[in-house]
Amino acid sequence: MTPDTTPDPTHARPAEPAAPAEPAARAEPTDSTDTATRRARTVTNVLQPRNLILAASPGIGLATAGDWTGIPWGLLAALCAGLIPAGYIQWHVKRGAWGDRHVADRTQRGPIFLVILGSIGTGAALMLLGGAPTGILATMLALWVMTVGLLAVNTVWKISVDAAVASGVVALLAAAHSPWWLLAYTLVAAVCWSRVVLTYHTVAQTIAGTALGATTAAAFLFV
Repeated sequence: MTPDTTPDPTHARPAEPAAPAEPAARAEPTDSTDTATRRARTVTNVLQPRNLILAASPGIGLATAGDWTGIPWGLLAALCAGLIPAGYIQWHVKRGAWGDRHVADRTQRGPIFLVILGSIGTGAALMLLGGAPTGILATMLALWVMTVGLLAVNTVWKISVDAAVASGVVALLAAAHSPWWLLAYTLVAAVCWSRVVLTYHTVAQTIAGTALGATTAAAFLFV
């Protein structure tokens, strides 16, 4: 008699091992995200503190002196408040101490503020000895006080320096030349937007920087 070789249906076949799940696809940046980032990078580079101070200081010197003799004082202000601090930062970047001019780590920013205070203070002393117009001296004082405020806040919170300088420069131009310069606060808004898009700062940090810059520049109005 031939044995029955038909498989017994009551005996379940062992389950085949499940195929490993495919890893979730990474979200690729969209074209709109790339475009916003590129635009923000351009804005933050063009409207960085050094450039704004270099562009505005000669005009403030001219306005405060009433003639061309204020321009050299404005250039001295640009050197002390803009070029020297930027050069110090760039030196550290080239040494590899910092990644770029933004110095994203708040705890590394202290020495920068101290250099700025020393540089602006030296410039103000030279102006005082040289008989510079009161207005350009007040400008240096406003920038010095703003830097003290930035240093104090930075010990506990990463306030936006770019927003503070942009706001202070616009407010100083409005005080020295015309209130129409307040329309340039659209550029300050662009700076704040760029810092947030690039994730260097939060909205609150850029607003705080804007307020600090405008407040310290207001001292110019009382000169």
